[in-house]
Amino acid sequence: MTATLCALALLPALALAQATQQPPKEEGEFRAPDLVEIVKLDKSIRLQIRYATSNNFVGRPVYKEARAFLQRPAAEALVSAHRALKKHGYGLLVFDGYRPWRVTKLFWEITPEDRKQFVADPSKGSRHNRGCAVDLTLYDLRTKREVEMPSGYDDFTERAHVNYAGGTGEQRRLRDLLRSAMEATGFKVYEPEWWHYDYKDWRQYPIQDVPFEEIKPTRPAKNRPAL
Repeated sequence: MTATLCALALLPALALAQATQQPPKEEGEFRAPDLVEIVKLDKSIRLQIRYATSNNFVGRPVYKEARAFLQRPAAEALVSAHRALKKHGYGLLVFDGYRPWRVTKLFWEITPEDRKQFVADPSKGSRHNRGCAVDLTLYDLRTKREVEMPSGYDDFTERAHVNYAGGTGEQRRLRDLLRSAMEATGFKVYEPEWWHYDYKDWRQYPIQDVPFEEIKPTRPAKNRPAL
């Protein structure tokens, strides 16, 4: 984290108190939200929810619980990518999924103007807020360790770009392997951040501001095939 962001992270608040403001109002029809907990679909997907710790660019926890959710179709597509990667000796390690709108607003408020491309504008909402974006990397199935990519997570430099030509050949190979697996199941990478993927149907879901602890479990549709 840069010195500027460290200093901002120490400011007493901007805190989630500002989250009393409401998400933007949207027109049109949307699918009914069906947020599911990723690990409930496949326990071998690992979590490292940085925003539930102080190990993030804010410098303090912004989630009360270390959990990750996605809209059901996106979650099922993620599981498909994870299982395809197992053939190569890797699995998915998730940093973040659905993100309440109030957290997006906090990120925007504390991020300097020259770094705004790395955070979503709360006046428009985030694809994370819709439950259709996921931040993730790979882990080695044999060692259970996170692999090395050309940059770390939430790196606000050119090293984070999906086409960055630096780093080692192995780091770039793993970055490209992740991209290939994710794009094969309906996700698209956000180019400035190799770890960020948006699900193809994100426009069909509304912006949400529901805290993790208030998300109610749902049952899968009876006619939906098992993964």
